[in-house]
Amino acid sequence: MNDITSAELKERQAAGTAPVIIDVRETWENAESRIEGSQNIPLGELPGKLEDLEELKDREVVVHCKAGGRSASAKAFLIQQGFQNVRNLLGGIQDYQQA
Repeated sequence: MNDITSAELKERQAAGTAPVIIDVRETWENAESRIEGSQNIPLGELPGKLEDLEELKDREVVVHCKAGGRSASAKAFLIQQGFQNVRNLLGGIQDYQQA
């Protein structure tokens, strides 16, 4: 699945068709700024949360971090675990806040 731009994600949010959004930044980063409707699961905690995320395997999931590096790792990990539709937010929350 192709990654997603901030503009596309904002359009989807405005239309009420936003995908599941997972913020893989650390908890303190999420406390400073967050995308509305996102859930925070730091990258290092993702393997331990797989059971909680099982119901999302067939849904569209967008992962994001500060600039896109950690979320690219999260995307690759989730795909290896059988998630079908994972997209990385290009440019991360930095780009999202400027879009």
